[in-house]
Amino acid sequence: MTTRTDIHAQPASALPRVMLVAAVFAVLCAVAFYLYQIAQPLFGAIVLALATGFAVVFGASRFYGARFIFPGIAAVLIFIAFPVIYTIYIGFTNYSSSNLLTYDRTVEVLTSRASVDPATEQPFAVAQDDRGYRIWLPESALLSEPVTLTDEETATLSEAQAPDTLLERRAAVRLRSGLQTLTLTLPDGTKLQNSGLRTFGTVTPDYTRTDRDELTRFDGMVLRADHSTGFFTDTAGERVPPGWRVPIGWDNFERIFRSEGIRGPMLRVFVWTFFFAFASVVLTFTLGLTLAVILQWPHLRFKAIYRILLILPYAVPAFISILVFRGLFNQNFGEINLILEAIFGIRPNWFTDGTLARTMVLVVNTWLGYPYMMLLAMGFLQNVPEDHKKSAALEGASSVRIFFSITLPQIIPPFLPLLIASFAFNFNNLVLIFLLTRGLPDIPGTVIPAGETDILASFTYRLAFDNAGQQFGLAGAITLLIFLVVAAISYANFVAMRRAAEKRSGRA
Repeated sequence: MTTRTDIHAQPASALPRVMLVAAVFAVLCAVAFYLYQIAQPLFGAIVLALATGFAVVFGASRFYGARFIFPGIAAVLIFIAFPVIYTIYIGFTNYSSSNLLTYDRTVEVLTSRASVDPATEQPFAVAQDDRGYRIWLPESALLSEPVTLTDEETATLSEAQAPDTLLERRAAVRLRSGLQTLTLTLPDGTKLQNSGLRTFGTVTPDYTRTDRDELTRFDGMVLRADHSTGFFTDTAGERVPPGWRVPIGWDNFERIFRSEGIRGPMLRVFVWTFFFAFASVVLTFTLGLTLAVILQWPHLRFKAIYRILLILPYAVPAFISILVFRGLFNQNFGEINLILEAIFGIRPNWFTDGTLARTMVLVVNTWLGYPYMMLLAMGFLQNVPEDHKKSAALEGASSVRIFFSITLPQIIPPFLPLLIASFAFNFNNLVLIFLLTRGLPDIPGTVIPAGETDILASFTYRLAFDNAGQQFGLAGAITLLIFLVVAAISYANFVAMRRAAEKRSGRA
């Protein structure tokens, strides 16, 4: 029974929690405001939404149950849902190395460009006295008024004798930020600005903003903003970099399917990706199951040693194994080519011949993947009833017939979702391709980077990050297509599992 004392004690016990929630909320709001100040409004909005959700869930008693799932939901939304949605959004923009900035930042970059008149450049030195700093121009014998070099200032120069003491060059360099905001006025009214670590001169802006979407070049040519392409263009229609990000709708997807220079290699990469994933599953499953069956043989001696040796590839980190194989397959000094040359007199070009490179990739991936399949098969084989096998053997069935008629049909159903998951994993196995071949050798005649061993994941990575003309928008569009393919595979997995369950329940 709740007493009056208990009722009055509850608000006091909740006070530390409310104060902690308020403190965390205030910190997150400060972080969101900081992100907004540094021109990152999207990330600021995410942090603000996180802060609001945290305050509501942990601040109100009515949402007590949600406190246990809030961290997981927040992590899924921030680290999974947001990257996927943002990547899809990029696929509908012109985001690239040429269109990397926002519009305001582009205007700021263009208007900050300036040209220095070499005829007006003069060396300078900095003197310091009780009233501040003075700029000394030895060639003109001119000395400036005292300045603080903390904010934007304008100082007049006048004829004077050289100061008694001048700061060392090292000390003057430390004042560079203040010198860059200083304007000196010559006796004839000419303005000088800092044009380098050692000089002042006349600096003329290359572009001046004359309207909201208009810039005027120093020679009088007018540039206008084209928000459909994300560039300023001159009267001749020439684009002036840098550009800014703008939505372009389905242009990236149309480019993928209409441009022969993209569609050709991408279709080739897609076919190889599908074959690579399918062949990897078949080879690893076949080899793993075969070894598991051998290890199940009751008359086999030293089983424990064989199991340890066969599981070693699974115990060693994959990236180490891949780098070891890269050395083994080296065309000039690798042990594999040395053995082949000694026995057959051949030295295959594993990294320069497309067919051999693909074969090498499949061999290495089979080595990396068979231990996983072997471990699963060893567990599934133990669940096959021995009575079924003995009955078939009494009927005169051979060992091969027993395996394909009794053992294999009983282990395939539990294996099926794992095989589909393995297919989806290998469909995006970027690490193997990146560390072993980097997608090479290149497919000749392509307008975008594409290699004989590239799968869609590595192809997208090279397109976005490993190319001089980085095309993030196009890579985002390709990523969306990959996402749809993987989603289709996942749906096929779900349908296959559901039908298998219905079939088993129907038989039961």
